[in-house]
Amino acid sequence: MSIGNSPEDDRPSIGRVLQQARIAAGLTVEEVSTSTRVRIPIVHAIEEDDFSRCGGDVYARGHIRTLARAVGTEPEPLVSQYDAEHGGRPAPTPAAPLFEAERIRSEPRRPNWTAAMVAAIVAVVGFVGFTFFKGGDEPSAAGQVAEGPTSDKITPKPASSKPVDPKPAPSDSAIAAAPQDKVTVKLSASQGKSWISAKDHNGRSLFDGTLQQGETKTFQDKERVDLVLGDAGSIELFVNGKKVEDQFQPGQVERLSYTKGDPEVG
Repeated sequence: MSIGNSPEDDRPSIGRVLQQARIAAGLTVEEVSTSTRVRIPIVHAIEEDDFSRCGGDVYARGHIRTLARAVGTEPEPLVSQYDAEHGGRPAPTPAAPLFEAERIRSEPRRPNWTAAMVAAIVAVVGFVGFTFFKGGDEPSAAGQVAEGPTSDKITPKPASSKPVDPKPAPSDSAIAAAPQDKVTVKLSASQGKSWISAKDHNGRSLFDGTLQQGETKTFQDKERVDLVLGDAGSIELFVNGKKVEDQFQPGQVERLSYTKGDPEVG
């Protein structure tokens, strides 16, 4: 029985399958590491079914897919075997209700300033008109008293001076909301520029170029998005509406794959 398998499963372990495929392809660990950008100690650890050095289940699945493609074996059965042996994928937390609640909280009911301003203008105009016509029937002195305050104090305000009810800009969490029937990946070059490549589940290119500092790109696919980050330390990464807390270093190259269930809670 292989290391890491359940008692009732006699399949070869994930590490054993990857090691045999690598040997059959005539590749060394160093060659696999160079072609995949997965560090040599991590390749050795995965071939020994030690996934503790991958940094979490999301990265472990990505490394398994990357190594499997590099040695010429099908990655999805190995990823499914990994899920079965490590508790499976937890159901993702529904994102839309949370973001909807946030939008509701960010737009409290406000007073109707427009109606109040119109009523005030109508009252002022009516008062001015009443004072003017009343002054015509009384002595000139009384007319002067009535006209005095109208020129200094009773001046209707232009409609453009009414307070504007600004609409709040959408929050980051609302922007990050993503449909649950697709995988959505958002990349933001917050720390500097980085070359990136993004492909869909069929291997078709979604983007291949440089993401300048301050720029953001969002990619969607119904099954999977594969990424290559030339400078992973410069990138903020959101997957299916959740920020991926990574440990990428400046200048580090990363090959990543995400599906609709990623990233896992916690």
